[in-house]
Amino acid sequence: MVKSKNLLPQFGDELPSTHPSDETIDLLLRRRSTVANSLSAPGPNEEELEQILTIGSRVPDHGKLSPWHFIIFDGDRRQEFGEILAETFQSDEPEANEARVAIERNRFMRAPIVIAVISHGHENHKIPLWEQHLSAGAVCQNILIAANAMGYAAQWLTEWYAYHENINQALGLASNEQVAGFIYLGTASSDPVERKRPALTSLVSTWQRP
Repeated sequence: MVKSKNLLPQFGDELPSTHPSDETIDLLLRRRSTVANSLSAPGPNEEELEQILTIGSRVPDHGKLSPWHFIIFDGDRRQEFGEILAETFQSDEPEANEARVAIERNRFMRAPIVIAVISHGHENHKIPLWEQHLSAGAVCQNILIAANAMGYAAQWLTEWYAYHENINQALGLASNEQVAGFIYLGTASSDPVERKRPALTSLVSTWQRP
């Protein structure tokens, strides 16, 4: 399900300040990630993926820096990158058996499409790096919501390879870049179940003057 590109606003267009939608509230109240191992084909097609990434990019961005970008893994690219994961893991864990290495080799084969969201920090800028990283996190969440709204399941993961220097090099990351998340997209082979969540009262307080 792809919405018309005519809906995309142009620079300077006036936009509504609110979008009342019970359907959106229902989606957000019931949104649940689907584990990557439960994802299968089909995944988003090229036009759907473009729209998902477009929605992903429409996040709060203090300073209008766009401090993030995307790397797409689909088709054979998933297996090719999996070989790098396997080689790196085996180098770090030479005692690991082949079954364990195979898990790493097939990580990106768990879903038809994997999106690496890369946080690109603009250093020595008046906008703190923390705020730029938060914007990249908002991109990941927007992608999850967009995928769900289009009928696909998704999971946002990091795992060890999001923090490994060799993998960063294989991704072509600069020194000011890091993986905000790998988003796995596909069709759920089974529905997720609700997990235990903290009571809202344990998360909310009212400010009191010290």
